[in-house]
Amino acid sequence: MRPASVEYTSPPEPDLFFIMDGRHFAGAGAAPVGDDEVAHTLLTQIPTMRLLLTSDLHYRLRHYDWLLGVAARFDAVVIAGDHIDISSTVSDRVQIAALSASLTALSHESRLLVCSGNHDLDSRNPQGEKTAAWLDAVRSGTLAIDGDTVHIADTMFTVCPWWDGPHAREAVAALLAEAASKRTGRWIWVYHAPPEGPLSWTGKRHFGDPALPALIAQYAPSAVLCGHIHEAPHKKDGSWFDRIGNTWLFNAGNQIGDIPARIEIDFDAQVARWITMEGVEEQALG
Repeated sequence: MRPASVEYTSPPEPDLFFIMDGRHFAGAGAAPVGDDEVAHTLLTQIPTMRLLLTSDLHYRLRHYDWLLGVAARFDAVVIAGDHIDISSTVSDRVQIAALSASLTALSHESRLLVCSGNHDLDSRNPQGEKTAAWLDAVRSGTLAIDGDTVHIADTMFTVCPWWDGPHAREAVAALLAEAASKRTGRWIWVYHAPPEGPLSWTGKRHFGDPALPALIAQYAPSAVLCGHIHEAPHKKDGSWFDRIGNTWLFNAGNQIGDIPARIEIDFDAQVARWITMEGVEEQALG
């Protein structure tokens, strides 16, 4: 049985520079290095967190191809559930094979975090509740999936599975409780369904996750990265961002075409940008 929380750490940082007689050294016994190299190395030592969020790609492989071309620009890429298209004539088995290859390729370009959504469920747990067991096969040191807690730079991420019943819901609560004990700073959840509010609004009704508000109130994560409701950012009274207490919540929504709707979040610059075919909206996070 795999533990509920698996931690992967970023590669070790290079040795800090020290200065002696006006010259810069990379470590004890090292030769002097130039100012340009010092500037480059010092910049790489400053923790950053710039991430790309999208979701609900539903087997649009051209969206995954587009992500492959931009992933290296970000410290982390998040796909917040609903990878499979259950209405497609392509079988789930074939979709899973193609999606697994795409996710693996993406994880070679950037740290990748993917959670399951309600369309991704191919198996059942011992209690008979649906799960996305196929994601287990793509987990790696650079690809975090349901049930993983990972550290990237100065940020801890917890990836939450879609819950299909009380046992899976309790497992999510236990996952977050364990991760909370390890929190030292910024903590971000990947969680497919948003809570009831502007991110869950279809234009006619809400489809919010009933368990999430209490979990946010209990743990106050820095941010929750969601999806699920395609229309929410595009509808009157809907939105691509929300805030509950000190917790920011995001849902990029969905759009037609070859490029996914997405949100770029720069936690160091304290800004988020929602980017769609209609343009760019920006929200300060300060």
